[in-house]
Amino acid sequence: MDAEESEPGGGEAVADRRLLKALRTREALATAAVDLILERGLAATTVEAVAERADVTRRTFSRYFTGKEDAALGFVRDDGERINALLRARPAGEPPLLAYRRAVRAWLADRDTPARHLRPRMRRIIGLLNGEPTLFAAYERIRVDAQEESIRIIAGRLGTDDLRDLRPAVVVEAAAGVLTAALRAWARGPEPQDHDGDTGADLADLVERAYDALSREAASAAPHRTTEPPRTTDE
Repeated sequence: MDAEESEPGGGEAVADRRLLKALRTREALATAAVDLILERGLAATTVEAVAERADVTRRTFSRYFTGKEDAALGFVRDDGERINALLRARPAGEPPLLAYRRAVRAWLADRDTPARHLRPRMRRIIGLLNGEPTLFAAYERIRVDAQEESIRIIAGRLGTDDLRDLRPAVVVEAAAGVLTAALRAWARGPEPQDHDGDTGADLADLVERAYDALSREAASAAPHRTTEPPRTTDE
């Protein structure tokens, strides 16, 4: 019998090590994809090259990612999951739009689990989206997946059915759209030439200003709201 099997909780220790190894492999592949795309360009980067850079097989790559674009944008998926986790943890009585905004604020302010968007060179990857259709398509798929989960969370907070009630989708489309706009604007800005530049503070400030802009626009539109006559069954 192995020592791991003879010790209490040995199986759990093995599972923990396997999970850690899997996380490290995924991280190595994601890093390799970002590095190669920025070094060679997207078209010149192959999945095989990414796997080789990460020192794993092509088959191993396929267990973690669907393609090089998916690997390079792994940080987007991770941060989307983090925002949704923070959204779930918001107080139940908090209005949905405010809850989403504060979840984003907490994501950017968290020093224990820093936003992966703030890692070196992620800003440059986001900046490539407009010029790389396949990268943009992968980004959109990841973003939509995260937003669909956000919609389910908001629907649960409101005690409603997101298939019948438009409110969860409207809130998430607005709140996530503001965040996306802020991220894209941030990516177009100059990247610090040294490690002292606080890109987190820059992004957090831009996000706050973007949400303030949404609030102002919503407030200015409210007085102009019109009431349409109810439709009849003959229309």
